[in-house]
Amino acid sequence: MTTKAPGRFAVIFVFITVFIDMVGFGLIMPVLPRLIEQVGGTDLAGASILGGWLFFAYGGMQFLFGPAIGNLSDAFGRRPVLLLSVFGLAVDYLLTAFAPTMLWLFIGRIFAGICGASYTTANAYLADITKPEERAKVFGMMGAAFGLGFVIGPAIGGLLGEFGPRVPFFVAAGLSIVNFLYGWFVLPETLPVEKRRPFSLLRSNPVGALRVFARYKGVVPLSMVMFLYFFATAVYPALWAFWGIAAYNWTEATIGLTLAAFGLISAIVQGGLTGPVVKWLGERRTVVFGLVMAVVAVLGYAVAPGLAAVLILLVVHAPEGFVHPALTALMSHQAPDDAQGELQGGIASLQSIGMLLGTVMFTQIFGWFMQPNSIIVSPSIGFVLAGLLLTLTLGFFLAMKETKPLTPP
Repeated sequence: MTTKAPGRFAVIFVFITVFIDMVGFGLIMPVLPRLIEQVGGTDLAGASILGGWLFFAYGGMQFLFGPAIGNLSDAFGRRPVLLLSVFGLAVDYLLTAFAPTMLWLFIGRIFAGICGASYTTANAYLADITKPEERAKVFGMMGAAFGLGFVIGPAIGGLLGEFGPRVPFFVAAGLSIVNFLYGWFVLPETLPVEKRRPFSLLRSNPVGALRVFARYKGVVPLSMVMFLYFFATAVYPALWAFWGIAAYNWTEATIGLTLAAFGLISAIVQGGLTGPVVKWLGERRTVVFGLVMAVVAVLGYAVAPGLAAVLILLVVHAPEGFVHPALTALMSHQAPDDAQGELQGGIASLQSIGMLLGTVMFTQIFGWFMQPNSIIVSPSIGFVLAGLLLTLTLGFFLAMKETKPLTPP
């Protein structure tokens, strides 16, 4: 296939693809408890345990196949990989919508995780067509599409879920099919044959990115803080819907709107205030401030009497968003300039592993402590445990000695 310069419609297709990927991730969250109860014939406690493994299947496939999908696009071009990913998502949504058993739900989530890893190809496509000095701006727009999808996805899933837990997936399938047909006609190939390279299993190793932490000693303790932080905060995607139903009898619409509100508030605070707060407090004290607010928020959710208190806590919770960028900045000072890309890849892998393991643990804990024969029957034990883990993370960070940066702040 010959290549030609892509027009603005091709770029729009790439942004829509990433947006729909994230909408699909958020779409399932408000309706997942009821869908599992319906398909699996179980109660809310059992649905939580199964839901944790569904999240693990989705996230695990994204982690494992992200590098492979990127390498496939290097070998065979961006266009076929992007189009197959979009078509695959449509198939997944239909599988989920019609799923008669839990096995089919798992097959759908595995399929979605593999196809949802298309953001690596989307980034490569934009890098092909963008001048180096303009890539930061374009990737920032990609991040905006990513974040917007995460905010809108739960809202759509919650509102459509009022008509039944399968309805959102029919709508998402329709959007993906329309986007596939749109891309078929407007998306040109951007990687010439002479610039392609053979597919390599070695380059597709997702664990290899973690080797960066062993190369720079100053990064190791900070990476441990980062892992504990991601592990503890996995409580939110893991339990929010199950907890809302068990603690307050929330509907799918309420679950979706609270998730959307959380994403919107976090985006505003993290995007607009991180820079000024870091300039005012410095990176280290910003991490401390964010972790303190994280502890206050998660323990607050555990004892919140109702929706009004939860909405107030969403605002209290927002400064937690300072932790990731400030901690990333501290880690970046411990690696040389020519290893910054490698370091960011390692952080992304660390985040995936922490979130995956945390999601499984918290959903199992919820299931155990919601069983009638449990010593303590409570939907909030997961939040209490997350608060203890975040307190441990804060203590560990405070006990760390400051190290001299390799690169200037």
